[in-house]
Amino acid sequence: MGDLAIISTAKSKDGEQSSIKCPMLNSTNYMVWAIRMRNFLKIHKVWSNVENGTDENDKNDVAIALLFRAIPETLVLQVGELNTAKKVWDAVRARHVGAERVKEARLQTLMAEFDRLKMKDTTKIDDFVGKLSELSSKSSALGEEIEEPKLVKKFLKCLPRKKYIHIVAALEQVLDLKTTSFEDIVGRLKAYEERVQEEDGNQEDQSKLMYSNAEQQSTRDSQDDRGY
Repeated sequence: MGDLAIISTAKSKDGEQSSIKCPMLNSTNYMVWAIRMRNFLKIHKVWSNVENGTDENDKNDVAIALLFRAIPETLVLQVGELNTAKKVWDAVRARHVGAERVKEARLQTLMAEFDRLKMKDTTKIDDFVGKLSELSSKSSALGEEIEEPKLVKKFLKCLPRKKYIHIVAALEQVLDLKTTSFEDIVGRLKAYEERVQEEDGNQEDQSKLMYSNAEQQSTRDSQDDRGY
């Protein structure tokens, strides 16, 4: 279901039919839903019934009907026997506020972990990006989207400075990091990582060759000194 539910149709002053919509409650949007729903009920002149718990005939029935259309069917079954809009409102709140607080606590823990995350010199870019993506996915599941510019900034900031400072400085000069996608930045850094690994491998091979040649020369010199 979306964030809006069609409640009914009504005639405007010029006689045309118009759809009246209200926010739809889901597992992650209770706080925002409550604010929007409160205003929606005020527009329909029935919020006072919810707030005060009065059961004034038609107004109470209208408030309950609007609430029932703005919550999932499973929740309707749980609160369907309540006879005032206030009782329905309070029951919905009780079922979500606790869950909302738990979600908020988890989100705070997750963002603290995100802030502390650093990339070690020996960590591969793929491994670090996997961790960043995992935290981003968990955050989204809790209702908090980590925007791409923030991911890009975090990624570049966490790279080992000594190893990546030159490529990061170059990217900051040629790219607009506010509009560059996370995947683009990751792709560029992975290509750089591969080149660095190739150069390190070549240098290691050259060092081994030089060491081997030096050993052979030392052996020959030693043999010459002995008169062999």
